Amino acid sequence: MTVLTGEYEPSARPWVREQVERYESSGGREGNTSNGEPHVPVVIITSVGAKSGKLRKNPVIRVEHDGCYAAVASKGGAAQHPGWYWNFLAHPLVQLQDGPQPRLYRARPVSGDERRQWWDRAVSVWPAYAEYQARTDREIPVFVLEPADESDQEGER
Repeated sequence: MTVLTGEYEPSARPWVREQVERYESSGGREGNTSNGEPHVPVVIITSVGAKSGKLRKNPVIRVEHDGCYAAVASKGGAAQHPGWYWNFLAHPLVQLQDGPQPRLYRARPVSGDERRQWWDRAVSVWPAYAEYQARTDREIPVFVLEPADESDQEGER
């Protein structure tokens, strides 16, 4: 199994740090829901810091379709993007853990009809995304994460 390597810098936010630790230490059996809500699953996404180059880990609402995932850069409807948004743009090879084993994916921002389709999927999992969009003037970005192939893995470790 190929995974991202490098120095990990835990989040400064205690709830993020604690949820990531619970998820990883239990192989995804614990810490796998958003704020403990059993109907809202999360995955852990590891990205490479755009500025620091360190590994960053974040719980993200699980939106999966046909082996691909969406990552919605909502930040609760804040005026600015979450930090991982910039990481994905700078280093699109990310690691996603949905259960016990992490895997590599390539993240790409989507727009137009493809974004609308993934946005609808995301809102069906987490209806609050629609509320978040109403809170901000920015269009909330959506990334699609597709399984990385061997050439991706060799070129960006």
